[in-house]
Order: sequence, then structure tokens, then C-alpha cells
Amino acid sequence: MAGPGSPGGPCAPAAVWKRHIVRQLRHRDRTQKALFLELVPAYNHLLEKAELLAKFSEKLKLEPEDVACTQNQDSWGEFSEPVSDQVSSPASLRAKWQEEEKGLQLVCGEMAYQVVKKSAALDTLQSQLEERQGRLEALQACVVQLQEARAQQFRQLEERQAENTAQREAYQALLEQAAHQEAALRRLQEEARDLLERLVQRKARAAAECNLRNERRERANQARVSQELKRAAKRTVSISEIPDTLEGGTGDQIVPLAPAETPESLESETCEKWKRSFRSASATSLTLSRCVDVVKGLLDFKKRRGHSVGGAPEQWYQSIPVCVSAQIPTQAQDVLQDAHLSEVNAVCFGPNSSLLATGGADRLIHLWNVVGGRLEANQTLEGAGGSITSVDFDPSGSQVLAGTYNQAAQLWKVGETQSKETLSGHKDKVTAARFKLTRHQAVTGSRDRTVKEWDLGRAFCSRTINVLSYCNDVVCGDHIIISGHNDQKIRFWDSRGPHCIQVIPVQGRVTSLSLSHDQLHLLSCSRDNTLKVIDLRISNVRQVFRADGFKCSSDWTKAVFSPDRSYALAGSSDGALYIWDVDTGKLESSLQGPHCTAVNAVAWCFSGNHVVSVDQGRKVVLWH
Repeated sequence: MAGPGSPGGPCAPAAVWKRHIVRQLRHRDRTQKALFLELVPAYNHLLEKAELLAKFSEKLKLEPEDVACTQNQDSWGEFSEPVSDQVSSPASLRAKWQEEEKGLQLVCGEMAYQVVKKSAALDTLQSQLEERQGRLEALQACVVQLQEARAQQFRQLEERQAENTAQREAYQALLEQAAHQEAALRRLQEEARDLLERLVQRKARAAAECNLRNERRERANQARVSQELKRAAKRTVSISEIPDTLEGGTGDQIVPLAPAETPESLESETCEKWKRSFRSASATSLTLSRCVDVVKGLLDFKKRRGHSVGGAPEQWYQSIPVCVSAQIPTQAQDVLQDAHLSEVNAVCFGPNSSLLATGGADRLIHLWNVVGGRLEANQTLEGAGGSITSVDFDPSGSQVLAGTYNQAAQLWKVGETQSKETLSGHKDKVTAARFKLTRHQAVTGSRDRTVKEWDLGRAFCSRTINVLSYCNDVVCGDHIIISGHNDQKIRFWDSRGPHCIQVIPVQGRVTSLSLSHDQLHLLSCSRDNTLKVIDLRISNVRQVFRADGFKCSSDWTKAVFSPDRSYALAGSSDGALYIWDVDTGKLESSLQGPHCTAVNAVAWCFSGNHVVSVDQGRKVVLWH
């Protein structure tokens, strides 16, 4: 604790302003004393001259008498000096004294002038001194006010310090509470992970049991159908002739079988009744119709079993527009300034080119309708556990798959706001999630160095591929999975085999992959600010695209092919879109406009008419 006399104590500021006032007084004393330094010696010199003049005056009064006496004594004592010198000597002395008197008067006048001048200067200095004294009094009053304000602020400072001390103690208590809650959260997360693993295992066991039951049921139905077919082939039908029913006078009547009759009794009865060498047309038609019904039932069973896998009736795939020639965008048609609450990371068109999905860091997926060159809000999909990293439509356009930071991918059905399935099993954020060429299978890539294949009907991971590097994006072909990684390599995996079948090295970390519709060319975007077209027929890089000003802004920047594979499109960190001609390798166009921040992803609709870009500033832009 600092004492009153210590520099940090409450009396230290008082000593400071006192010393400041003493220094100001000393400075004023020095400045005003300097003004009188010349005047005082001059005045003293004037006094000395006046005293000297008084002495001379007294001497002048006494000297004539002394001179006369001296001259008389000389005249009587000495006879060598002439008389003319005794007569002229007083006159010359008087003249000399008069001249000296005039000189002294001039000196006195000059000194009087100097005294007047110095007196005027003294008056001026006196007025300045009075003015400065008035200013000093005003400053002293101001100092008193400032001291009062300082005292008040010092009291407020003490109060604030007390409040800060209390808040610091509360903060420490909150930190301890947060540490306890974090520990509890970690325990709950571990329990949730264990529960999730057990749930996945139970789902897998339930799916296996369901498949086993379905196979048993199918085998039983097949056995039953085969038995019914055998019975139908052996069964005979009794026909009674009724002459009046047909034009020829004879007719066939089908007699229904009694429930209690056995096949052996029926066979014996038919053997007794029928001794003809032919079979009637009605019997043949009955057997064929029965067989058709049985086969139809079998097909219906298979169809129902197929439906049970997806958990919903199979929907017919919508017709996908065929793009003959893609149209290069030239201008922005619609700009949504605040499409999301935070950064927009992913965008994807539906198969019919009229539905658009965007996902962002706000954990939401917005569906938009492209109507008349405008984006109209359709639906918001909620329930994602983390920031959205990628979105994709299934081939029918009825489901949306998204990768999230919550170590999982989630599946929505278009028209339902809540998530339909959660594909959990990754140990780090999921950076890519894509449907395969069917709506019942998907592939995900993660920063946990794995690529997983999923059976969406059972929400079950059917295969896990371990990789040596982070996976930033995946695409799927007929029987192949292609993944781009952080170690500057593109890997190819056969869906029917366990191992990697090919690796293509590229310069720079791979941020995105785009597969052409004919599955012959692959477009990759990497952090070395280049796009590369890989010819999958020869497994070699065919084109490398660069441009002045183009810069890949992040590890999740997406580039895409046009639907006809004629152009390659990517967004840059400066907010511009760059379009290259795939055949010539030249920069076709550079679009500047609404984006003021880095473009994260772009999408080109299947009809080739529209392009959509999203950026870090929450904008969604429709280009035409």
C-alpha cells in the first residue's frame, strides 16, 4: 500500500502542481529581474554622477577664494612670475568650469531622459505584471476547479477499481464454471459418441436382420409361387355343357373348387369325369391368367421390397434438360445482398435447373426458385449441426445432401424442413458430400483423412477408405470415386475394389473437383491459382488455366465445368468470375460486379442458361 508521501500515493499529485507553481514563480522572477538589470546600474551610475557633480560644485565655490589667496602669497613671496598670469588664471578656470558645467548639465539631461524612459518601461512592466497576476489568479481558480474534478475522478476511479475487482472475481468464477461445464460437455459428447456408435451398430444389425427376413420371405414366396405353378399345371377344371349359352348349342362352365376338397380328390374326380382327348379353351385361359397373376404378384413383392429400402415409394426421375451449347454469362440478373446470416460456402442447381440450393456458415440451407431471371425463396432446411461445407441434389431432385462441420453429413427431403437422416461416423468436419448416380448411395470426404460410402436407405456406412491426407472434395462416376486432397494429389478409387487404382499429382492443394457429364474429363482447382483439365482416357493433364488477377481464396473454393464441357468457371478472391475456353485454353471472359469479397463457390445450371455465385459477404448472385 503506497503512503501519502510516496509517488504513487494520493498526495503525490498535490506536490507535483506545487512544484509546477514554484517553477512558474521562479521563471517570472528571472524574466522580470532581467528587465531591471539594465535600469538599476544606470540609475546607480546616475546617482554617482550627481554626487560627483555636487562635489565639483562645492569645489568650484571654494576654489576662487583659495586661488586668490594663493596668488597673493605667490606675488609677495616670488618675483619671477609675471603679473599677466596672475590676472588671467581665474578667467580661464571659470571658462573651464563653465564648460565642465555645461557638459555635466548635458549628462544630467541625458540621464534624466534615461530615467523617464526607464520609468515608462517600468510602468509597462508593472502593467504586464498586473496582467500576469490576474492571469495567475484565473489559473489558480482553474487549478482549484481541476483539483476538485480530479478528486471526483479519483473517487470514481476507486469505485471503478472496486467494480473491476468484483467483476474479475465473477469472471474467475465463470471461468471455473465454464471449465466444469466443458468437462461435462466432453463427457456428454463421449457418451453421445458411444450412443451413436451403438445406434449405428444396432441399425446395422437391424438392417442385416431385415435383409435376412426379406430374403427368407422372398425365398418362401418363390417356393409358394413354384408350388402354385406346379398345382396349376396339374389341376384340371370340370366343364359342364349348357346348350343354350352359346351359338353352337354347347358351352363351358367353370366349376369352382370347394375349400374342403383336396388336390387328390379333385384329381380323381377329374379323371373320372374327363375322358376327352382335348382340353377346353376356358381351362387353358384360367391356367394362363393364374400364372400371370402369380408372376405379377412376385414382381409387385420385389417392387415393394425395393421400396422398403428407401423408406418411401420410388419416384420417377424428373426429366433433365439437355444442354446443347452453354451460354456464357455477361451480366448479373439478380443480387441477394443478405441471402444468409453469415458466409455462404456452397451452391448447387437441381436437375431441372429451376431449383437452387445454397448453404452457409449459419447452418441453414436455402432453396430458391429461378423464375424469370429472379431468385425467389422457396424453403429453408434446418437442423444442420454445424456450418455447411457442400450441398448436392440427388438425380431425381427430391433430396438434398450436405456436409457439415459437425463431423457428419445430413440428408433432407425437398418439402420437409427437418433433416431426414444424419450420416455420422467421421471424426472431423465433413468437407464434401455427393450423391452417386443413384439416390440411394452417397460418398463423403472429411478432414479426418477418410472417404466413406453410404447406403442411404439404411443410413449405414458401407465402406471406409483411409487416405494419407485431408480430403477437400469428391466426385463420383459409374464405378469410380475421385477425391482431391491437401497433399496436392488426386486419387481414384474403384467402387468394386478396396484399393486406390491411380494417383495424379498436381501443384498446389486441391480445393475442388468437377466431372464432366460424359465422365471423360475432370476439372480441378488448386491453391497455386490454377485450374487443370485432366483427360481421364489418358490420365494426364490436358490444359492448365491461369489469369492475371485470379487467386484461389481458400481451401474450399469451387470451380465447375459448363454442362457441355466447353468452358471452365471459377471465382477469385477479388470477387470476379473467370471463364476459360476448354478447347483453346484462353481466358474467355472476366466478370466484375456485385461481389466485393472472395467468391467461395459457383454453379452452372444443367440447361446452360444461368450461373450462380456465392461469396464470403453473404451474397448470392444470379448471372445470365
